[in-house]
Amino acid sequence: MQTKNNEIMQRDLEVIWHPCTQMKDHETLPLIPIRSGKGVYLYDFDGNKYIDAVSSWWVNLFGHSNTRINTKIKAQLDTLEHVLLAGFTHEPAVELAHKLVYITPSALQKVFYVDNGSSAVEAALKMSYHYHLNKGKRKPVFLSLTNSYHGETIGALSVGDVSLYKETYEQLLIQNRQVQVPVDQSLQAAQVALDALEILLKEKADEIAAFILEPLIQGAGGMHMYHPAYLIGARALTEAYDVHLIADEIMTGFGRTGKMFACEHAQISPDFMTLSKGLTGGYLPLSVVMTTNEVYQAFYCDYNEHKAFLHSHSYTGNPLACAALATLEIFAENNILGENAKKASYIKKALEKFLSLENVKSIRQQGMVTAIELVGYESHERIGLKIYEYALTQGVLLRPLGHIIYFMPPYIIGYEEIDKMIEVAYEGIKRV
Repeated sequence: MQTKNNEIMQRDLEVIWHPCTQMKDHETLPLIPIRSGKGVYLYDFDGNKYIDAVSSWWVNLFGHSNTRINTKIKAQLDTLEHVLLAGFTHEPAVELAHKLVYITPSALQKVFYVDNGSSAVEAALKMSYHYHLNKGKRKPVFLSLTNSYHGETIGALSVGDVSLYKETYEQLLIQNRQVQVPVDQSLQAAQVALDALEILLKEKADEIAAFILEPLIQGAGGMHMYHPAYLIGARALTEAYDVHLIADEIMTGFGRTGKMFACEHAQISPDFMTLSKGLTGGYLPLSVVMTTNEVYQAFYCDYNEHKAFLHSHSYTGNPLACAALATLEIFAENNILGENAKKASYIKKALEKFLSLENVKSIRQQGMVTAIELVGYESHERIGLKIYEYALTQGVLLRPLGHIIYFMPPYIIGYEEIDKMIEVAYEGIKRV
């Protein structure tokens, strides 16, 4: 009997090419058409529900169909849906920018609106390069960490370290060097990596515009984590060698690491900070590049087409997306970080039993991000896919990164849902 799920799945496969997907998989792996979402749950057309344990690719902070955010966006819809942000402005963009300047590290005083995470990285890279050019220096090379991920547009791919992507698109990429990420979360590993960074900067700083990194957690790099001391040292070294520091907080921002921004764990203020994902609570595409007055002033002049920053998008600063600043109001009016700390501790305690499983190598955690690393499998076995399929049958959406099983749920998740999420992951890991 043809179900509504099957009908929509078949119509989808006729016309849609899905991201980050080998479409041939869907000859055997069913798509899950989603009818609606509420709180931590997603509902399909056949009456099934799924705990969104990955916040729909790390964007959904306060649950699906959040009443507070819904109300704000609906009100904006009746007022102004869009206007260009060149020569014009609007209140949602102004209010959101002021709030971001207030809550981000102190040196970040200017907000440049973009559309999505990759675009924010592109804009930050161009801004850094162009800043040095305006100062009379040609510094066409960027520096990043091994195992990093910063997006999938050309510039963002260039500074990432996903071998599949880089090998495929190698001839299209811009100049980038890489330096070793700390191997683990220890202070010693941070120092070893800082020593390597200093050696490289001594040799190559004259050609490097900026050093871009994901603070504390490398998201798509298997949720690899490192010590805040590395951020402290990297900030000091980049300042000493006239290299910008770009903190890519697209995933780590807005409370994921236990503080509002991961940079706060090291009490540093970078030259640029890219923000997206949780910025709108998972509602609409929006990103920003935060930067300093010093960078801003390097572009501020009587009209000079070569000195002006050359970057724009049609939907930059979209009012509906900016209206999702309701997410920041939720933070301001509730003890979100305090409640997250309690939930993180609960998750950490509940995961202790995983260490008794022979195929579990390690467990690591930073705030509301937890990763379980599996061991003993070849890449062609696609263990993550098997656990993903099992979890769906049990009503939980997990999307493993290879052999890394991780949790990044909406902050509103309850303890009962946490228990189910963990139990399903445990059983799934046991089964493989």
